Amino acid sequence: MTLDIALSNLTGLVDLGGPVVAILLAMSLISLAVVIYKIGQFVQAGVGRHDRLRRASAALDRGEGARARQLLGDSRSHLAPLAVQMLDRMEAADPETYQARVEVEAAERLDRLETGFRLLDSIAQVAPLLGLFGTVLGMIDAFQALQEAGDSVDPSILAGGIWVALMTTAAGLAVAMPTALILTWFETRTEAERAMADGLIRRAFCPVSSARTGAAEPHAALVPHAS
Repeated sequence: MTLDIALSNLTGLVDLGGPVVAILLAMSLISLAVVIYKIGQFVQAGVGRHDRLRRASAALDRGEGARARQLLGDSRSHLAPLAVQMLDRMEAADPETYQARVEVEAAERLDRLETGFRLLDSIAQVAPLLGLFGTVLGMIDAFQALQEAGDSVDPSILAGGIWVALMTTAAGLAVAMPTALILTWFETRTEAERAMADGLIRRAFCPVSSARTGAAEPHAALVPHAS
């Protein structure tokens, strides 16, 4: 029964707002689907689970490779397998060559987390403009109806046309605002992952214990932003 009422309300909303509201409704469904997918992806990847990674990073700084491996093995973060692989192979490979390889693999993992961000950003930017476009079209229809009424002008005709027109702007903002907020949250979490990956690589290839003896030189940012 509740579903029938909701569908009836949506149908009435589309009938009032026309094709613009229908497009905005479709955009909201797309946005919701992407958000649900991204939340599932972030949970599966262990985004934000940095406690063991931080402790492993500190262990690397102290030159305690065995302790770092243990902590990484217990971590549920998607960065942990990369860090373990890095520790397993960095002694056998040329440090500079393998460091570049690790940077690429870390960037690829972060790029996967950013999948869908541009779509959400496009929806957040286009939805208000589309709502405003619907308002302009609605105002045109309202004034046309007012003109056709001639001398027998009924203020309710204009008022009714205006509120229906403004409804599309409200619909556009209702789609854009939560999408923009959720996208900002996703981007913040991804940046935290980028910083953690950068820190892990720095400490693995340039630990404090080695830097104090002059065995390693500091590097520039190791995990570049996606272009």
